[in-house]
Amino acid sequence: MDNRQAIGSWLSGPRAAAEDMGVDFGYRGKRLGLPEEGPGAIAPTGRRLGAVFVDWGLCFLVASAFFADGNRQTAGNWALGIFFVLSVLTLGTVGFTPGKRVFRLQVVAVEGGRLPAGRVLLRSVLLCLGLPALIWDRDGRGLHDRLAKAVEVRI
Repeated sequence: MDNRQAIGSWLSGPRAAAEDMGVDFGYRGKRLGLPEEGPGAIAPTGRRLGAVFVDWGLCFLVASAFFADGNRQTAGNWALGIFFVLSVLTLGTVGFTPGKRVFRLQVVAVEGGRLPAGRVLLRSVLLCLGLPALIWDRDGRGLHDRLAKAVEVRI
């Protein structure tokens, strides 16, 4: 066997190489006991990104209108704080932000049900740091979700 095939190419990655060699990872969310499709399934990446952009846009508009006095840097700083508050309040009460609602997504605890307040706070802090959201596992959950024992699912 060619070593390049064993480690995968930079385009396909090691997961594709492992699958080519017969390893079965299953669908995203299988390890968590979630369905493959429909309500309760792992949220697709595109919807998650869309929800974040909607939420960030709303927060930036509020910051620009009420706190920034025309300064974009100030608006961005205020928007991050508003984004944090929005995330804590909405995820802690209804399980979704306005952007997640538009894209029909919800954040729930891995074991099922609503995410407890402490874990909502942890998830929101980590999400605002940015980096944890860029590190994903094979189920498509960011590090912020893994550490908060949360999963973002379709409604």
